[in-house]
Amino acid sequence: MENKKKRAAVIAAVMSYIRSEEDIISMQAMSGGAKQEPVVPVRLWGTSARQVMMQTRNLMQMKTFHGVKPR
Repeated sequence: MENKKKRAAVIAAVMSYIRSEEDIISMQAMSGGAKQEPVVPVRLWGTSARQVMMQTRNLMQMKTFHGVKPR
């Protein structure tokens, strides 16, 4: 029973998100016609992952990890 409730809540949340994106795109199409490009939503997971990778590379370039030896 609990698993079915969780599944229903997840499906409802995903459908709500998809519906809100469709509404935004349709509003943009009505207001400016086809000349304007649709706004791309910011994906926080992807941005965060790229930022962590860049920070790690920066630390490796500064040789922060090279001097540390395990005990």
